[in-house]
Amino acid sequence: MSSKFELVKEYLLDLDLKIVQENEQEELVVVEDPENGIQNLIIDCEEPIVILEQAIMPVPSDPGDLFKRLLQMNRHLVHGAFALNEETDTVLFRDTLQLENLDKNELEGSIQALSLALGEYGSELLQYVKK
Repeated sequence: MSSKFELVKEYLLDLDLKIVQENEQEELVVVEDPENGIQNLIIDCEEPIVILEQAIMPVPSDPGDLFKRLLQMNRHLVHGAFALNEETDTVLFRDTLQLENLDKNELEGSIQALSLALGEYGSELLQYVKK
C-alpha cells in the first residue's frame, strides 16, 4: 500500500504540477506551475494534515495598511489565507487540508484558490512592495 505522501505526489503529477524539489524523509515537495502563479509552493505532509505554503512577497519596511488589507482579502479567499511567517518579514499563502481522506479534487481546489488569489490580488500586493 502506498503512503499518503506518495498519493499526494501522484495527485500533484496528475494536476500537471512540476515537482522541483523533494524530501522523502520529511514527506515534503516543492512544486511549480508558473502559468498559474505557482512558484515554490511547499506541500508538506504532516500527519494528520497536509500544509500548502507559498511565499508571496517580503513585508515592506513601512507596511502601511498592508496587514489590514490582507485580513480583508482573506475574507474573500475560497481556501487558505494570507499569513505572515514567524519572523514577520514575508507574506505567505497558507492552507491546510486533512490528509486522511484527501482526494485530488480537494487538493486541486486548494491550489486553484492560490492561483485565484494571486490573479485577483497580485498587482495590489505588489504596490506595497513598490512603495
